[in-house]
Amino acid sequence: MDYPMAPPQTGEGMWMGHPRGLMTLFFTELWERFSYYGMRGILVLFLVDAVRGGFAMDTATAAAIYGLYTSMVYLVALPGGWIADNLMGQRNAIFTGGVIIACGHFSMAVPTTYTFYQGLILIIIGTGLLKPNVSAIVGGLYPEGGARRDAGFSVFYMGINIGALCGPLICGYLGENINWHYGFGAAGVGMVLGLIQYRLGYKYFHTVGVMHHEDRGKFRLAARRLAVGIGALVGVVAMIALLRATVFHFTIQGFARGLGYFVIALALLYFSYIIFLSKLEKVDRHRVAVIFFLFIGAALFWSGFEQAGSSMNLFAERLTDRTFAGWEMPASWLQSVNPVFIIALAPVFGWLWVALASRRREPSIPVKFFYGLLLLGVGFLVMAWGSLYAANDGGPGVSPMWLVVTYFMHTLGELCLSPVGLSSVTKLAPRNLVGQMMGTWFMGAALGNLIAGLVAGQFETLPLPKLFLMVAILAASTGFLFLIFSRPIKRLIGNSV
Repeated sequence: MDYPMAPPQTGEGMWMGHPRGLMTLFFTELWERFSYYGMRGILVLFLVDAVRGGFAMDTATAAAIYGLYTSMVYLVALPGGWIADNLMGQRNAIFTGGVIIACGHFSMAVPTTYTFYQGLILIIIGTGLLKPNVSAIVGGLYPEGGARRDAGFSVFYMGINIGALCGPLICGYLGENINWHYGFGAAGVGMVLGLIQYRLGYKYFHTVGVMHHEDRGKFRLAARRLAVGIGALVGVVAMIALLRATVFHFTIQGFARGLGYFVIALALLYFSYIIFLSKLEKVDRHRVAVIFFLFIGAALFWSGFEQAGSSMNLFAERLTDRTFAGWEMPASWLQSVNPVFIIALAPVFGWLWVALASRRREPSIPVKFFYGLLLLGVGFLVMAWGSLYAANDGGPGVSPMWLVVTYFMHTLGELCLSPVGLSSVTKLAPRNLVGQMMGTWFMGAALGNLIAGLVAGQFETLPLPKLFLMVAILAASTGFLFLIFSRPIKRLIGNSV
């Protein structure tokens, strides 16, 4: 079941010096991220709202739902990639995923509890099909690889951040100022626009992402495995629901904590097996150990960074003065600050690493992780400082610049850690385990999002300076551990990476 590569395109098949198919994928990902970040920007605000038709939840429950949702989006990317590779092909998986995402947003636009949760589940499933396979097709447009493919991914990354910038502005305005469900519906409209232009652009992909089922036996076997997997998942969900109703009566927060422990145990067992029991060469086992350290660093980084949509979103709504000349800015608009900084600074960091490398002064992988975690910690120190002046008594609130500065620091940290970690995993992974090692990276992001939701649930129970200071100390301490052990980690990496 191979995926034929498109031949290099020239002349009329080009867009900004790249294959024309990149334009289609650029706007597909732009609209998908528009829908994701637009809905995410108002999700917690809707859940805690008790005045304008929200669910009037306590912060702990709302943040746990947020953490479960954002973590599952990353976890289902693993089966989503498998389904594309074995059953649908990447091109069909993207379109099917987009349709499911749009249905999810439109389901949330209907003001009932059932349709809300149904919508969240649909978005999780659809994102799992779409997200990992868009990147795969981008790579397939460049069969020659090299710097041209890297440049193509840089253009593609801009589409992601333009969508992340615009989504909270439009969905946030509609949701906070008019009706929450209009904001959810606008996210669905954005996904539909992405689907339309994606379908019109099929011809520019040539044969990239099309699956040819030459071996029908393998196809039927994959279909049976998928059916068994779905059946097992339904059984597990039914068992959990039965246990909750009859025996344990656990809360949403308890379930989120349990899922976190499960992900941690799964990661420990998997890495332990690969490092100590597999038949890999010694150098490969050492590099898998490095990937395990990167997994820990990434999970802790995202556990702080992803509070942008939860604790910091609540801080923006309740404790920030957003009034300008008599007009109050929607709290969710501050979710667009990070993509603005990413768009502005990503080229600067790309140039910086190349310039330092040419002088043999580029920081090593663990040192870059140190910078990323330290900057995350500095951002939360700013939040801890700002929250000292925030009074939860209906007063005017603090300046939004506290959040802007925090997001600036977090963006610097993201640019030090996220692309570096992603690239490092692909370089360090043993050749026959690249897909699995990338899965562990997604697992780290999922765990981080889950922890972020649980930490944000303390928004109303812990003094905010203490909450933000605790996150700052944890992030910075982890960063310093990467710095202290940078030389041993470099020795495990070896000289060929």
